[in-house]
Formats: sequence, structure tokens, C-alpha cells
Amino acid sequence: MIVEMALEKSVLNSNKTLWLKSGLVLAVLLSVAGCGADDKANAVPAAGKPALTVVTTTLKPAQWMQTLSASGSVVAWQEAVIGAEVTGVRIAEVRANVGDRVSKGQVLAILASDTMKANEAESQAALRESEALLAEASAHVVRTRKLAKSGFVSAQQEEQAVTAENTARARMEVQRARHQNSAQRLAQQHITAPDAGVISARQATAGTLTQPGVELFRLIRQGRLEWHAELTADELGLIRKGMKVELISAQGRVVHGVVSAIGPAINPQTRYGQVIVSLSPLSNSLPQAGESTNVKSEFQTRQSELIAGMFARGRFQLGPQSASVLPQSAVVLKDAAAYVFVVDASSRVSERKVNVGRRHGEQIQITGGLEEGVAVVESGGAFLVDGDLVRLAGPVK
Repeated sequence: MIVEMALEKSVLNSNKTLWLKSGLVLAVLLSVAGCGADDKANAVPAAGKPALTVVTTTLKPAQWMQTLSASGSVVAWQEAVIGAEVTGVRIAEVRANVGDRVSKGQVLAILASDTMKANEAESQAALRESEALLAEASAHVVRTRKLAKSGFVSAQQEEQAVTAENTARARMEVQRARHQNSAQRLAQQHITAPDAGVISARQATAGTLTQPGVELFRLIRQGRLEWHAELTADELGLIRKGMKVELISAQGRVVHGVVSAIGPAINPQTRYGQVIVSLSPLSNSLPQAGESTNVKSEFQTRQSELIAGMFARGRFQLGPQSASVLPQSAVVLKDAAAYVFVVDASSRVSERKVNVGRRHGEQIQITGGLEEGVAVVESGGAFLVDGDLVRLAGPVK
């Protein structure tokens, strides 16, 4: 009996302990649940994560040189056609070739002079003979006049003596002209350059005979070149004489020029007019006599930048023009249109279409679609979409 009572008491104590533990666990769980509910009720919804950290900028005023692009051909300023003044004479030596730079009076070719020297000697001898005959006729006139005063000769004989003297003088003048002609032909054995310049063509060949009117050399006078630009009628109205021009050479260097003439008419077939631009001496001036080899070499390098007959593009400088510009990195090209991303007060971006104009360096002209003072993303727009949240890295530039 005592054992049964002890067991019953032990079970009751065990159950009591179990209930106490269960109540304690339940209280803890209720407390935790109540705290979670309060935290959830008091929580503030979190903002979205920024898509990109950006720097903003606005439209800036700029003064750009207004230019007009055109194309045309580079031609020689003036070309001199050089031929032989003496015909039927063999060319003995050729001293100039295409591309050579020559000075005024420089010998380009030499003609065979044997025949011309013989002719000159013959004419000189004939001249001396005629001079001797004239001297004899003049002396005869003097003697005849003395005798006529004494009555030893008639007046007719005196007139005959005077006529003979005049005839001898005329013959002497003819022989003198012939001698001058032969001497001039001998001097023309040297074919020389009429002006300083560059040899652009050569047909002279040693051993051939000179022919009347046949070209032996062609010379670009003073080495000067011109650019003949083709412009429309509206574009011609913007051009003024003396306006500066920049021409891009084959090597990418800028060659400067000045408008020297404006065509007065439009070609009815092409509907283009012509503007003549004189190129600066930087690439066209000739080396002077006595200059060093280095100077001439530098000249040849510059001269080779432009060649007569080549096609070239250039820019006419019309004058300064005001422009509103943005960095080129701020403009995103998409679907053949230009866009910028405008940043609002809540740091969200909105896509806006803009009109663009010319580009200069790292800047681009905005001609419409954006007002002054509006902040736009300076770079990184290609990674943004309309409505994205951004983080500003600094103040508006």
C-alpha cells in the first residue's frame, strides 16, 4: 500500500513538472510571435536599388566655327608648254625629267649645235664681206665727188657711185640680219625654263628631231596649285573672296588656302558652280637658289602632299556660330535617333528624344528637344532604361 502511494505521488510530480515546462515554452513562443507581429507592423517598405551611379550635366553654350564642306579637283595654277624654237635639229641631251623643280632660265635640254655653228660662221663671214664692199663703195663715192668738182667725171657717174654705195649698205644690212638670225639660232640650242616651277610632263627624247609646235616639256609655273571646289547655287551665296579654306591632304595634313575667285555661272548640266581656292605656299613654294639639301628635301615632302589632278575635300570657314552642346557620351543613338536620359528630383531617369547637329571634338550640338538647365546623364546612358533609379555621384556639371 505504501509502495502504491509512493508511485502515485511520483507520477503526479512528474506530470506537474511536464505541464510547467510546456507552459513555459508556450509563453516564450507567444512572446516571440507578438514581437514579430509588432516589427512587421512598424516596418517601412525599402526603396529599390539604384541601377547605376551617374554624373549629370546640362546644355552649355559654345562658339563654333561654322564650316561648309565641299569637294573638287586640285589643278595647276598655270601650266607653260615648252617647245623648241629651232626646228629640224636633233636633241643632243635632256637635262630635266617629270617632277624636277627648276628655276627660271635653267637648261632643260640641249640641241645639237654643229650645223648651227657652221651656219653662224658662214653668216658672219658674209657679213664681213658685205662690210668690206660697203667700205669700198663709200671710198669710191668720195673719190668720184672730188673728181666731179674738178670736172673729170660727169654727174651721171657720180650718181652711179652713190647708188652702188647704197646697194652695198643694203646688202650689208641683210647680211647682218642673217648673222643675227644664225647667232640667235645658235643661242637657242639651249631649251630653258621660262619660269620657276615643276616639270609635270616631258616628251623630249635624246636623238629625235625638233618639230614645229611639238611640246617637249610642260611646266607648272612657280609650283603653285589651286583647288577647284564644286558648290551648289545656295552654297555659292555663302562664299566670299578672301575666305579661308582648309584642305585635307592624302597624308591627313591640313593645307590652308584662300578663296581667290568665285565662278559667275552655274553649270546647266551638273547644277554646280566653281570656287577657285589658291593654296598656301606651305606646300607649293619652290626652294630658292643656294638652299641646303635638307630644305629641298623638306620642300619635296610637303609638295608631294597635293598632286595636280587629284580629288580632294575641304572646308570653307564661314565664321563663328553660337551652339548649345553636350558631351557626346551623353547622347545615345538608337533606332536612327538620338536620345538623352533626363534625371528628375527623385533620381529617376526618363528617356527623351533630341535633335543633334554638328560634332566638334568631344562635344555635340543639340538643336532641339532639350531645354537649358535640365540635368541629363553625362555617360552610361546605354546601360539605362526609362524609369531606372540612379545614384548621383556629384553635383550637376
